[in-house]
Amino acid sequence: MLLLSFLLTSPMLFTTAAQSKPQDLLRSSCVHARYARLCVRTLSHYPGPANTPLDLARAALRVSLAHTRRTSKFLHALSKGGAAAMSKRQRSALRDCTEQISDSVEQLRRSLDELQHLRSETFRWQMSNAQTWVSAALTDGDTCLDGFSGNARPDVKRRVTDVARVTSNALYMINRLGQSRSRKSMSRPRPRPRPNPGLTISKN
Repeated sequence: MLLLSFLLTSPMLFTTAAQSKPQDLLRSSCVHARYARLCVRTLSHYPGPANTPLDLARAALRVSLAHTRRTSKFLHALSKGGAAAMSKRQRSALRDCTEQISDSVEQLRRSLDELQHLRSETFRWQMSNAQTWVSAALTDGDTCLDGFSGNARPDVKRRVTDVARVTSNALYMINRLGQSRSRKSMSRPRPRPRPNPGLTISKN
């Protein structure tokens, strides 16, 4: 009896139960992501709610935006202080890469803002915007590394690759959110049409 009373009043029991749902959602959401382990690792340590697919999509975008901002700052600093030892072609590639990752920051910021202000009547249009901007951010990362023709500095390649991976996971979460919303609307029963009362003919 004392053991039962302890289990029912123990805060650890309720904490574990409360945490299991978000963790289950996180793992089931990340399992099919292209970088599943990275998805679980970055999102499980991210502060904030993770109770719905929308929560996870926003969190994934915030992670991508944070990583991209850090990489953008690194590239800006490198272009000012570390480009002297590079060849002319590498300096040009670094300059282009810096601009592209800076564009990615803006595209991800706009995507997050769109997900922060979703409305049911414009949901599909807003989701399309978010998907387009995140896809563009992914393309910028690929273009950045392509500009170095395989000769990117290891630190540049590592950071840009990291950005590409967390952004790929963010796009996956956004796509998953859109699909879950579509399935929900499709499963919703359609209202039955009202019977037509027809015309009433009055007798004179």
